[in-house]
Amino acid sequence: MGIVRTENLTFEYIRRDEEGNVEGITTAVDNVNLDLQAGQFIAILGHNGSGKSTLAKHFNALVSPTEGTVWVDGMDTRDDAKTLDIRQTAGMVFQNPDNQIICTLVEEEVGFGPENIGVPTDEIWLRVEESLKAVGMYQFRKASPNKLSGGQKQRVAIAGIVAMKPKCIILDEPTAMLDPSGRKEVISVLHELNKRENVTIILITHYMEEVIDADRVFVMDDGKIVLSGTPREIFSQAEYLKRLRLDVPQVTELAYELKQAGIPLPDGILTKEELTAALTAFKG
Repeated sequence: MGIVRTENLTFEYIRRDEEGNVEGITTAVDNVNLDLQAGQFIAILGHNGSGKSTLAKHFNALVSPTEGTVWVDGMDTRDDAKTLDIRQTAGMVFQNPDNQIICTLVEEEVGFGPENIGVPTDEIWLRVEESLKAVGMYQFRKASPNKLSGGQKQRVAIAGIVAMKPKCIILDEPTAMLDPSGRKEVISVLHELNKRENVTIILITHYMEEVIDADRVFVMDDGKIVLSGTPREIFSQAEYLKRLRLDVPQVTELAYELKQAGIPLPDGILTKEELTAALTAFKG
């Protein structure tokens, strides 16, 4: 069993009127089966309303399935006695870092989580130091979070989760409110944590460039998983992705257009280097 596994997972939002009568039911997650392996960098793509954020909330026991089962490191998320263990195993980072930061100093913010789960004081400060160094924010440990850029705040939020020593970090559109520079630095930190600390990363996003280096990609539409594979396998299906209202990376789009114009390029080109090599080979 992987670090996160779902079996026939379905989740429904029930809308009620002022008297409590059911007005309608929306199926946000529809019979999803996943087996996410420990140590991987996993990306889940989908347009707004595809169900990807609702799916992510199941991985941290923020919501419970309407039908089906979710296991996190072998623990059933419907077992209330396991909720704290699940949230220590799978930490969650949300879209807006301002909604997560509550302390007046960066180091206090990072130490807040470990303190709340009863970690001894000496161990807390060791974790704070290690976590801030891991995300490249140690020099800002005495700074006020309010004085930081959006990308820096999100790195602090990630450090706060890292300090809890989770096996898995789930990030729900963590770069949606950041500029391109901030997005790039946050994704770089996530890859570093994945490689150096062997932390499983589950990234929910709609930015195609952020998933190029993922180990595995899942694409959602209308609550269902409609595609899965490596980034190259996913982005080889440019036409289908467009029908799902998703873009492809700019380099992949350019290669696709050149191929449509008659240049014999391979499918699923992901980087400028790959495109340059393919064009050079064509010219040769």
